[in-house]
Amino acid sequence: MRNGTHVFILLSFPGHQYLKMSLFMLVFIMYILALFGNLSIMILVRSHPQLHTPMYFFLCNLSFLEIWYSTACVPRALAVLLGGDPTISFDNCPLQMYFVFSLGCTEYFLLAAVAYDHCLAICFPLHYNSIMNCTLLTQLVFGSWFCGFLSITIPTYMISTLSFCGPNIINHFFCDIAPWIVLSCTDTSLVELVAFIISFIVILGSCTITLVSYIYIISTILRIPSAMDQQKAFSTCSSHLTVVIIWYGSTIFLHIKPSIKNSLDLTKTVHVLNAIVTPLLNPFIYSLRNKEVKKALKRTVQFKSWA
Repeated sequence: MRNGTHVFILLSFPGHQYLKMSLFMLVFIMYILALFGNLSIMILVRSHPQLHTPMYFFLCNLSFLEIWYSTACVPRALAVLLGGDPTISFDNCPLQMYFVFSLGCTEYFLLAAVAYDHCLAICFPLHYNSIMNCTLLTQLVFGSWFCGFLSITIPTYMISTLSFCGPNIINHFFCDIAPWIVLSCTDTSLVELVAFIISFIVILGSCTITLVSYIYIISTILRIPSAMDQQKAFSTCSSHLTVVIIWYGSTIFLHIKPSIKNSLDLTKTVHVLNAIVTPLLNPFIYSLRNKEVKKALKRTVQFKSWA
């Protein structure tokens, strides 16, 4: 069937009801903390003029993205865990898929843009303000969002044209590409190939920019004579490097593989890391490993305590 009346059932996390309720509470708490943490970062940067710099503008975009990335898939999974309607229509499934993967692609480009920003700040400090002006900053951020949402358009369209005539149970907590095409009764080799190529281009392209940027950064830091200045320069990009390692470590497994039909259960587990754990960790990584953010947070707490 290939019409709007065909519905699918999200398997989510099968198991005993007690296990589902325990998992619901865990995921719900992590989701709320992720929303609170990322929203706090945005408010903190907005409230303190000393944080109105390109680096924190990128950070606000990343926090904004993490909020919507989690919201695109987690609330639906929570509803199913709580015993809500597990069905999703033929039209809504590719729509959810499009937003989840578009936001994921956008994160790759934003992380690459942040790496480029750090490279300019550390390798060309005297020319940084003239190079990273408002125009370039806007172009990098807008380009990241535009390319992220554009890159997934063709795979989503191709996936939405598949026909389904058999089982309708999606082995996932949201409409992911792999469990969706497994249910199709038509040839999916072209869809798999296109999805693989797009994933390869997005991940390899952003990874190359990030890797080259950090090669320049590390080589520049090693040439700094003072150990204290070296530590200060490295602390500038340590938070971003930590987030890059976590994000790439999980998503490379999900997308760079010969067949997206394999290891559906393991893929679902890794998506939990991407959709719930990573958005939760990012605000804490940036706040705990960044001195300026910690100072701004301390001043905010002190001001509220005094008030």
